[in-house]
Amino acid sequence: MSIVARLPHYAHLIRIDSLAKQVGTMVLLWPTMWGVWIAAEGAPSLYLAFAFAFGSFLMHSAGCVVNDYADRDFDAHVERTKNRPLATGAMSVREAFWIGLVLLLFSFLLIVPLMNPLLFLLTLVALFLAVSYPFTKRFFPVPQAYLGVAFGFGIPMAFAAAQNTVPLMAWVLVAASFFWTISYDTAYAMVDRNDDIKLGRIQTSAITFGRHEVAIIMLSHFISLSLIAVAGLSFGLGWVFLAGIGAAALAAGRIFLLIRTRERAACWQAFLFNNWVGASVFAGIALDYLVRA
Repeated sequence: MSIVARLPHYAHLIRIDSLAKQVGTMVLLWPTMWGVWIAAEGAPSLYLAFAFAFGSFLMHSAGCVVNDYADRDFDAHVERTKNRPLATGAMSVREAFWIGLVLLLFSFLLIVPLMNPLLFLLTLVALFLAVSYPFTKRFFPVPQAYLGVAFGFGIPMAFAAAQNTVPLMAWVLVAASFFWTISYDTAYAMVDRNDDIKLGRIQTSAITFGRHEVAIIMLSHFISLSLIAVAGLSFGLGWVFLAGIGAAALAAGRIFLLIRTRERAACWQAFLFNNWVGASVFAGIALDYLVRA
């Protein structure tokens, strides 16, 4: 089969066959952009913003490849993932390996012009976290916590690129991203919970938290937004930023109304709606710098 004929399989592998599937990229992008804008005090260079934005897409795409490799023996038994190319055999493991490697290489090359020793060290850590995360579902009862660390690592990388240092409050932002990831990825895991329980070899927070999952999701949202507020105020952000936090809180309220039903479709919509949480926070940060410029 020609490469052109295989393009739909490649698109499916890295989740660009559907706009909804790119929410995974967006929930990685938003915390990274929080870090980029604050680290650059609201005026990042065009290349800095581009490198971290496009890098988020490339890293998420590479992570999808690694995830599908790790789950290739399980995805065929899960309703939502049964048609993925590695699960159906439409794509070989070797082919997926080379696609993932190219994506990782290009994501690394993007930040080479910004490179300094601190950024290089953080890049190595971020790479390890991204590649190892999918395998934690085999033994770690809350792999979403590991994902939270991985998805928040764009923040210290952004500070390293812009300032060649990572202040304490940047790590508070990482903690905020960590709790937000717990929130949205638990909702995501609720979609597949029944299938994962039947398989018996997949660990997720939706299984581990049991009937407390809704309460933990909402508590995590509260902690996340509180930490973002603390960090933002410490960096000198003001009322427009706080308005963005308020909008994010309203979005979280909508998420609660969806997940309390625990229905598969509603939990999927709740996961998608998290895009508005991250976007609201970013809008508050960017507009606050803009009105004070």
